[in-house]
Amino acid sequence: MKHSIITSLGLAGLASVSLVTPALASLSIDYVTVGDVGKAADTNGYGKVDYAYNIGKYEVTNAQYVNFLNATAQTDSYSLYNTEMSSYGITRANSSGSYTYSATSGFENKPVVYVSWFDAARFSNWLGNGQGSGGTETGAYTLTGGQTTGIVMVNAGAKVYIPSENEWYKAAYYNGTTSAYSLYPNGQNTITTADANYSRSASTNVGFYSGDPSSYGTFDQGGNVWEWNDAVRAGGRRGRRGGSWEGGNSDFLASSYRDANTPQTEFEYMGFRVASSELAAVPEVTSSFTLLGLITSGLLLRRRTKTLR
Repeated sequence: MKHSIITSLGLAGLASVSLVTPALASLSIDYVTVGDVGKAADTNGYGKVDYAYNIGKYEVTNAQYVNFLNATAQTDSYSLYNTEMSSYGITRANSSGSYTYSATSGFENKPVVYVSWFDAARFSNWLGNGQGSGGTETGAYTLTGGQTTGIVMVNAGAKVYIPSENEWYKAAYYNGTTSAYSLYPNGQNTITTADANYSRSASTNVGFYSGDPSSYGTFDQGGNVWEWNDAVRAGGRRGRRGGSWEGGNSDFLASSYRDANTPQTEFEYMGFRVASSELAAVPEVTSSFTLLGLITSGLLLRRRTKTLR
């Protein structure tokens, strides 16, 4: 069964996922399309992507992750739930074999945290495998033996996946209209706490800073929570970008700042968003390109180069 990916889900719809009976719930991801194919990288070498792709408009929320947990973690064999999540919006009930999960009232639309890179990979696999009873161990990523350590690269032809660093960077900082990169993900070279959630005491609902999207229409790529990407860094670490609510200044939100953690890391300020290669699922096309042009040029085929950095 083809997985459900639509773009009509607003912020109110995000919360409603948690109110549906878990066995019947269907999770939807709101995507934007990033085009401007073949544009040059930024001066620091990041942002060049030679294909069009979709990326989540928002960070994955507690309500969405609860949907995933109720479908896949009755026994939680892969430690997809961290008990620290109970303080940040997701609670667990019952015993192993019959675990159920719920989003805390008022926290449904906050970004899920205490998720490792492997949790994000399994979420991506599950989405790509059709949700519901879809598997978590194969798909975009091949995970063996309950793998929670080491480096796993994305498989060719992945449907839903953790964005590459270049994909994440382009969605955050590139403006197709001006053919220029901005320093911050609000399309500007300046930013304050009125524009993004940093130097604060907690996360906000995704999309809270509604007046400060990136040029492609994503939200919270600066601040709120750090987001995983698939860059491989020294010491077996995976990339993260964007800063978080607990950061003391705007430096962490800037395009010039890149960071990494071991892929099993789980913190109260770590989350993620997903990307997708299935452009047909997204009716609107943003920035300076047209869907017809992509179809005729054959650029709807996703072509990712796996690189180790």
